[in-house]
Amino acid sequence: MPTGPLRPSPLVEQAAERLRAQIADGTWPVGARLPAETALAQQLGVGRSTVREALRALAGAGLVRPRQGAGVFVVATEPVEDWATRLRRAAVTDVYDVRMAVEVHAVRLAARRRTLEDVEALHTALAGRRAAATADDTAFVDADIALHAAAVAAAHNPLLSALFDEFTPALREALTGLLALTGLRDHDPNTGYDTHAALVRAIEDGDAETAANVLRRELEQTLELLAARSGK
Repeated sequence: MPTGPLRPSPLVEQAAERLRAQIADGTWPVGARLPAETALAQQLGVGRSTVREALRALAGAGLVRPRQGAGVFVVATEPVEDWATRLRRAAVTDVYDVRMAVEVHAVRLAARRRTLEDVEALHTALAGRRAAATADDTAFVDADIALHAAAVAAAHNPLLSALFDEFTPALREALTGLLALTGLRDHDPNTGYDTHAALVRAIEDGDAETAANVLRRELEQTLELLAARSGK
C-alpha cells in the first residue's frame, strides 16, 4: 500500500490517485466503508477539503458512493468509463459498426417522420456539401457530417441525435485522415455526392427502405476503406 505524505500539487488529483490505488489493492474492498474525512486527511497529509474533492472524483468514476449518515462506501474496484471516453478509446472501425446501426435506423425513421423544414434543412446541407468541394478536406468532412446530422435530426428522436453528436469527433478525425491517405478527392473533389443526393431524395420521398439501403452501402464502403487502412 502506498504510504507517505503527498507532494504539494496537484493535491486533489494525487489524493484521488492514492485512494484509487488503495481500493485497487484491496486495502478497502467492495462494500468497505472508508475512514472519515479527518482520518483520511491525516493519513494523506492534506486538508479535509482536498479529501472531500478527491472522494467526489472517485464517486464520479463509480468507485465509491456516499450514504447519508453512514459514510462513504466502496462500490467498485475499477472506474466506470462514460460513453464519450469509450468512444475516444475505441477503434474507428468499431465506432463505424455502431454508427451504422444508429444512423441506418435513423434515416429509416427520418423518411417516415420528415417535415417540410427537415427537407429544407437536408437540401441546404446537401448544397453546403457540394459547395465544400472547393474547400480543404477538413471543411469538406465537416460539411459531410452536417448533412448526416441533418438526416438523423429528421428522425425526431433526441437520443439518436445525441448519439450521433457523440460520434462526431471520432468521425471527423477518421474521415479527414482517410481522405488524406487515399486521395479520394484528387479526381473527384465532391466524392460521394450522388449517393448523398440519393439519400436526401429518398428521405424527401418518404422511401424508408431506399434511404436505409443507400446509407448502408455508403457506410459499408467507408468502413471497408477504414478497415484496410487500419489493417483490421
